[in-house]
Amino acid sequence: MMTATRVVVGALLLAGALAPHRQLQAQGASQRLAQVRDGRVRFTFALRPEVCGSGQNIWRSRDGRSRTTWGEGSARDVEYDVDCDSGPGRIVIDKDGGVVEDLRFYVGGRWRVGGQVTDLGHVSTREAAALLLSLARTTDGKAGRSAIFPLTVIDSVVIWRDLMQLARDDSRPRETRKQAVFWLGQLAEGPATAGLDELVGEAALDREVREQAIFALSQRPRDEGIPALVKVVRTSKDPALRKKALFWLGQSGDPRALQLIEELLAKG
Repeated sequence: MMTATRVVVGALLLAGALAPHRQLQAQGASQRLAQVRDGRVRFTFALRPEVCGSGQNIWRSRDGRSRTTWGEGSARDVEYDVDCDSGPGRIVIDKDGGVVEDLRFYVGGRWRVGGQVTDLGHVSTREAAALLLSLARTTDGKAGRSAIFPLTVIDSVVIWRDLMQLARDDSRPRETRKQAVFWLGQLAEGPATAGLDELVGEAALDREVREQAIFALSQRPRDEGIPALVKVVRTSKDPALRKKALFWLGQSGDPRALQLIEELLAKG
């Protein structure tokens, strides 16, 4: 009888000891990040199938030819054995006094051993997107801007509407909004082009943000970007924006752009 009692008591004590751990695992990634006051926090997530990379050199294309350099310097948090890993995405966040001070993004490899770090493990794509979007919306400085690019390569997440909202939010720093517009221009979704077109036409938006939208349109596939830039030239009441659109049209060498330029010269 005594032995059975001890077994029951031991099981109850063990359950009590494990309860906080289970509770932590049940919490979302954003909540767990908020609980860390100082130090590094890291997690991984699934990437879109067309993405691969080595550290902060990241390729995003179906033919492997398009390369994006995410940052400078060595991959201080991750080790690599191959030139281009297909994943996972890796985020490292530095916190000081409860404030997010820095955010680093890597693709592939494996975590370096050593140092004090809170590892959130592999989080769902929905959780990863929610956490990064929250940081972009609430964190000023480099960390907020750095959260935007990883959002665009998370698997099975449609993010362009959120980036549009961020670009329109004049409570956010200008550089954060420009980053949102730039990466809108790199997304493969066709609706993103229509969204950029809308941003150019919004007179209430910061001029630099609207100019960034014109540049982003110039980076879109020609059948999307060229008609949008032609529309800017034909309809915008802002001479500076028309000039910017004409510059990128001239750089394209597209017959539709040349036809518009010829038409404008003939009128002059």
